[in-house]
Amino acid sequence: MNNFVFENSTKVYFGKGCVAENLPALTAAARTILLAYGGGSIKKNGVYDEITAILRSTGKQVVEFDRIMPNPTYEKVLEGAALVRENQADLILAVGGGSVMDCCKAVSLAAAYDGDVWRDFWAKPGIIDFQTVPLGVVVTVSGTGSECNGGAVITNQKVKVKTGRDYPALNARFALLDPAYTLSVPRTQILSGGFDTLSHIMEIYFSPPDTENVSDDLAEALMRGVIRDLRAAARDPRDYAARSNLMWEATMAENRVLKLGKQTDFQAHMMEHQLGAYTDCNHGLGLAVLHPAYYRHICEKGTVKFARFAARVWGIDPVGRSEAELARAGVEALADFIRELGLPATLRELGVRSETPLKEIADSVPLTPGGYGKLTHAEVLNIFKACY
Repeated sequence: MNNFVFENSTKVYFGKGCVAENLPALTAAARTILLAYGGGSIKKNGVYDEITAILRSTGKQVVEFDRIMPNPTYEKVLEGAALVRENQADLILAVGGGSVMDCCKAVSLAAAYDGDVWRDFWAKPGIIDFQTVPLGVVVTVSGTGSECNGGAVITNQKVKVKTGRDYPALNARFALLDPAYTLSVPRTQILSGGFDTLSHIMEIYFSPPDTENVSDDLAEALMRGVIRDLRAAARDPRDYAARSNLMWEATMAENRVLKLGKQTDFQAHMMEHQLGAYTDCNHGLGLAVLHPAYYRHICEKGTVKFARFAARVWGIDPVGRSEAELARAGVEALADFIRELGLPATLRELGVRSETPLKEIADSVPLTPGGYGKLTHAEVLNIFKACY
């Protein structure tokens, strides 16, 4: 294991009924709460009514911050920050999935900062040496794992950049995870979120060190679990056991535990982020399109790990195969799984057209050094073309 420092300050409450049981005490010290959510699905499934009833029964002033979009924009962050300041909110409660949580982390920072938040904290890494507005989250859509880290991915539409930073100071104070809240999520969104979870684990796993280590052991077990539970949820979206497993697997994938001692890759995420900045495509579906093509491209440089992936995650018999053949078989098993779930396999299925400026997008992709060989922008463009 390489050296590391581990930090995670979020307290998690998991299971049926955890919101009603714990939210009153967790919000006891707050007077004015910014209640943040997305397009309004929580008003259809009863979550909104339950949470607002709890808050109002305890005398809270509730200020609503709604219509947070799937790829939250910097403009939306500034809108939320203005609401916090105008109403002197002393707690932000994010109710939703990764986009809502990410937006609210950025709001908690922007509301407490007088400068240009994008320039100082997203365009480049910054130092948070001041108190941000406290944040709590109620997860209704699992997949991103945003509930248990300080990461937030924000899109600046003016400069066409979608980027994320992870600041421990932005970790939610508490996270309430009731798997029953996710049961009304549409099937496509279940699969998209679940694949995002699998992608997070793979992005950590496919990076040095390649010697046996605890982080990779945990990653292999979690990948097998996500594959099992996605298959179960695809067969029966109301399968509570599968949905509860997927919820916790998403949290485990991004609570920083798997990253300990790892370089990490996240090149596929960088490619998808810029596709999203230009096309607003679904994040998890974009990753499903990109991963097989990207892994075919780098497989030979990471043969040892890809062979291990094939044998330990997909159960492919290594007998009679060279290490290189086994590695390639692992990548194709992933591609077969994507097709099995009915996820898209081409950029065209995501709405990318011949007039989409793929070269411009490729040239805007940040190139990460952590995986098996740093790409060039020309290679990124070739991967996009292979996916088209």
